[in-house]
Amino acid sequence: MARAEKTDQRRETGRRTRDGLLAATLDLLAERGQDGVKLRDVTDRAGANVAAVSYHFGSLRALCDAAIEQALERYLDAQIQALDPLGPDATLQELAAAFARPMIRALAAGGPELAVMRTVARVGIDPPQGWDRLSGKFERARQDAVRVLAAHLPGADERELVFRTRCAAGLLNWLALAPIGAELASEPAERIERQLLPVLTGAFHGQPYPG
Repeated sequence: MARAEKTDQRRETGRRTRDGLLAATLDLLAERGQDGVKLRDVTDRAGANVAAVSYHFGSLRALCDAAIEQALERYLDAQIQALDPLGPDATLQELAAAFARPMIRALAAGGPELAVMRTVARVGIDPPQGWDRLSGKFERARQDAVRVLAAHLPGADERELVFRTRCAAGLLNWLALAPIGAELASEPAERIERQLLPVLTGAFHGQPYPG
């Protein structure tokens, strides 16, 4: 019994160390981008030793990849959950609200939630080489948005609808990283929605270019 308890304690300690390293890395990625994350900074912030990184992840690069994947998966899961219930009869404003909901919540919450969004934004703007582990979830979020757009813009082909969706995602990425994002972070979610949703709805709604 005592041996089993010690084993459980070691596992719990290891889990806390691993989670602490991921959280510290996520914070540093949000502040500096991947090139600015240093091993000693991660371990100091996590209250762990250098050997813990090798033990749990193998390398600093693998730790950064794990933190990025965790951040992206959290973001995409939240976005898909918001978009999935929308049918073709949903309005473009409803689409914009669902598409932006994870970002709006993060801006209003600040702290770790905003750190996740900033990491997602950095990766969205400058994806790491060979980053395709979550391509299925990216595609699902895009197709959920395109399904609604197609009902409102019958004159636009799928390529244009995907382009609009990617532009909308780029707008949100920029918002997370630009100074205006820090200004919005002091606002309640309702006020952020009132300012952001008309802009995003307009980006989705613009008429196809003639010619």
